Amino acid sequence: MTLQSEIDDLWQRYETDDVTAESLGGDDRDALDAFLAALEAGDVRAARKAGDAVTSWESVEWVKRGILLNFGLRETVPREYGGVTYYDVLPLRRTDDLGERGTRNTPDGTVVRRGSYLGEDCIVMSPAFVNIGAHVGDDTLVDSCDTVGSCAQIGENVKLGANTLIGGVLEPVEDAPVVIEDGVSLGAGCRVTSGFVVGENTIVGENTLLTPRIPVYDLVEEEVVYGHLPPNRRAFTRYVESSLGDHDLFEGGAYKPAVVALDIEDDTLDATQREEALRE
Repeated sequence: MTLQSEIDDLWQRYETDDVTAESLGGDDRDALDAFLAALEAGDVRAARKAGDAVTSWESVEWVKRGILLNFGLRETVPREYGGVTYYDVLPLRRTDDLGERGTRNTPDGTVVRRGSYLGEDCIVMSPAFVNIGAHVGDDTLVDSCDTVGSCAQIGENVKLGANTLIGGVLEPVEDAPVVIEDGVSLGAGCRVTSGFVVGENTIVGENTLLTPRIPVYDLVEEEVVYGHLPPNRRAFTRYVESSLGDHDLFEGGAYKPAVVALDIEDDTLDATQREEALRE
């Protein structure tokens, strides 16, 4: 059987209560462990790009089911880390494979959970949290106080500014997770949630909220889009008039957040280049 067929079979039995955490057998436990190892090796991913368009990302449902099984079919037990006892269904991810691929993570507050992938020459600064199912591509920086949520897909050569939140989308399994494509730079304090996709080489200003409920005014194509930022854009938050402005309680009008996307200028690209010293 393939790993996918093992997970599919286990999911069917789990949904019909034919298997529980208490009755889980050795072969099934081995399948769950092999699944986590495949995530950590980058052999399986929770989402895939089905076409060339930034909107073509889709969930890989069997992978998300495998993650859910690792929660539903494991018992919460006490575990030790740094002299502290904590309780969880999974241990933290082993990081002794990172050195050989040139990736580094700083201690004291950095948590890399089992089932997450870190590519070559990544940097994960403390404190940071990388959740199960997340995929972080080569040469990407996860800065201090960043969260990379469950199943989030982060491309190569990405910069996540300090205090950035990349939301997790684990359920429902058919919903695609948050995706940050190759070459993206997110300014400090950005929030990307609910399956939003940021197209490649886009630069996002600090403290920008990206979610499918907030419109993106793409001034390049002169259209309003939802749920994604096109590639090769410079984006930032602005406020537009809200329909609530007609209410008596809002003297002088009411406004709601929006995102404006422009062409990337050469000087903007130059300003976002990483210092080579970070990679030495």
